[in-house]
Amino acid sequence: MKSEKFNVSMVGTLFVVASLAAVVGVVLYAPMLKDPAVYFAVPEHAPRVKFGVLAELILASAAVGTAVLLFPYLKRQHEGLALGYVALRLLEAALIIMGVLSVLTLLSVNVSVAEVPGERQVVNQLLLAAHEWTFLLGPNLLLGLNTLLCGVLLYTSCLVPRWLSALGMVGAVLVIISALLTLFGMLVPLSLGAVVLALPVALYEMLLAFWLMVRGFSPSASPGEGEPARGLAM
Repeated sequence: MKSEKFNVSMVGTLFVVASLAAVVGVVLYAPMLKDPAVYFAVPEHAPRVKFGVLAELILASAAVGTAVLLFPYLKRQHEGLALGYVALRLLEAALIIMGVLSVLTLLSVNVSVAEVPGERQVVNQLLLAAHEWTFLLGPNLLLGLNTLLCGVLLYTSCLVPRWLSALGMVGAVLVIISALLTLFGMLVPLSLGAVVLALPVALYEMLLAFWLMVRGFSPSASPGEGEPARGLAM
């Protein structure tokens, strides 16, 4: 029981770490991406970019950690969907790391290839496009899909209150819609509209993290290994 309480509390902690790391990464170097030829070429800006990169690596690691620690509980409800959740979380983390690599490459290009400004501009555009697509597909579309799967499993198993799981599912659908609108050019990334659509899933992750750290999973909804989970009334 103590081990389970610790594991569940760690899941909540990792959700908080992931959310904070995502914000730190965006705040540190996202403004510089508007003109990397200016900002990234200044050596004094390199530490800020690298700290932002480190934050995103922490985000990717925390995302994988939440999936790994949640899997033993979610698989009691439906092992296939639980595996799907883990797989989508891993893909999200992989795309975050790909985006991080594009930022580090931007930093290297603008520091060492300053003598060829024309070529540097082309490379910058390619790397910026790569970062934008990985950001759209990873921390947006795949985040929405894996949050939706997790929400469904939490809702049907009653491991947490159903209102909380429902908030997660609604937030996930809104994030997916935001990603699809951005994909087809109807929404600008990090615009007010995109931020508004992302707020419910951010609220859900914070409330879920708080619930897991303070209350943990519902004891009456935590069957033994191999025993099917029973839904509870709201």
